[in-house]
Amino acid sequence: MAAGLSTTTVTFNPLHRSFSSSSSSNFRLHHPKSLAGLPSPLRFRGFSVCYVVEPRRQSSPVDNNDERTERTNAIDPELLALRLAEKLERKESERFTYLVAAVMSSFGITSMAVMAVYYRFSWQMEGGVIPMSEMFGTFALSVGAAVGMEFWARWAHRALWHASLWNMHESHHKPREGPFELNDVFAIINAVPAIGLLSYGFFNKGLVPGLCFGAGLGITVFGIAYMFVHDGLVHKRFPVGPIADVPYLRKVAAAHQLHHTDKFDGVPYGLFLGPKELEEVGGDEELEKEISRRIKLYKKGSGSESSS
Repeated sequence: MAAGLSTTTVTFNPLHRSFSSSSSSNFRLHHPKSLAGLPSPLRFRGFSVCYVVEPRRQSSPVDNNDERTERTNAIDPELLALRLAEKLERKESERFTYLVAAVMSSFGITSMAVMAVYYRFSWQMEGGVIPMSEMFGTFALSVGAAVGMEFWARWAHRALWHASLWNMHESHHKPREGPFELNDVFAIINAVPAIGLLSYGFFNKGLVPGLCFGAGLGITVFGIAYMFVHDGLVHKRFPVGPIADVPYLRKVAAAHQLHHTDKFDGVPYGLFLGPKELEEVGGDEELEKEISRRIKLYKKGSGSESSS
């Protein structure tokens, strides 16, 4: 494609036999014979031919790309809206599936635990004698196991899940595909000793079975609380209702969210004592910022739901 204007001059001289060309596009064509015998009016010294090359407009790749971009931009909003609607529908389906699983498991485990406690203490008091030591041991181990699970979870999270068991726990630090993730296996693993301790304590009488029953009950209570706060409140895998308005639980959720940012080398590794861990490493300011951010998001989400 020629761009701009160019001028070429061609000069003919009949008095010489040579042919030459120059870099300035001047071409001299010379007649092979002398014209000295011709009358002067018929002689010509030479003539020049000038021509102008007009630039031709052709479609360039840039123009084509611009046209394609315009067409793509015209379609993109529709595609984005469709994909966003599909993503929201998929997320709602995943949340509903996990909510059903969470409610069924929580209701089932809680019901069995309550019934087990009722029937166990009823059997203990059948003869009219109240085994105070056994009942106190059961209650003490229930509270102790629930508190102890926080420290166990903190240690396991740091020493196992982020170390040798990272291949399983890594699914929790990546975008979830589907209602469940490989990391959920740890909940089942922790449920096994709880079920075993509850079963042994339920079908046997005495101080040791009472202690085992209390330990299993404490693990169960911690697991249910962990699921609602960690899975529901922090990661929003299902709605938790008024739990989100409890100030300390809001602080716990913000602290665990900082764990996923790796701002303090993974701290906090615990859940319910996460704010205390952050305080020990100087993360108070970041914790307050995260709390404010989550409050804004919560209010924004509540406003959009009420307007719809």
